[in-house]
Amino acid sequence: MYRWGHVGAALLAYAPLGAVLTARGDPALAAVGFAVAIAVATLPDADELLPIDHRGPTHTVWFLLTCSAVGVGVGVAVGSGFDRALAFGGALGSAVAVSLVSHLLADSITPMGVRPFAPLSGWHHSFDLTPAANPRANATLLGVGTAIALLSQAIIIL
Repeated sequence: MYRWGHVGAALLAYAPLGAVLTARGDPALAAVGFAVAIAVATLPDADELLPIDHRGPTHTVWFLLTCSAVGVGVGVAVGSGFDRALAFGGALGSAVAVSLVSHLLADSITPMGVRPFAPLSGWHHSFDLTPAANPRANATLLGVGTAIALLSQAIIIL
């Protein structure tokens, strides 16, 4: 998928977590989580700027776990200034994890697919539904993700 498709997938995937945070009385933390999910939605595609294969190491569960751990660490460090270290760490780490999982899933609907457990396994996963460049698929993911994210917050707030 392309940038906007990945942003939509991240919003769609993070919406349930954002809804839980808002329902528990922390809409600000939910908003931070949404922002983080959007910010890292295309992080695996940074491989296009590096001398490595596209959908290689940055499209694996190992990359996802590493980035999520970094998100927890950053969240704990930032949250400690507000006496909310664990809440920030959990929210940021979860937002990173969910966003990167959504990236792998969105790429798995394309013919190219992903090898999520490389190099330990050569298993390749592809639903082979649509090319990554399909503007309709990317726009649909963005629209559905945005709508679900907004609804997840509006329903709780109302």
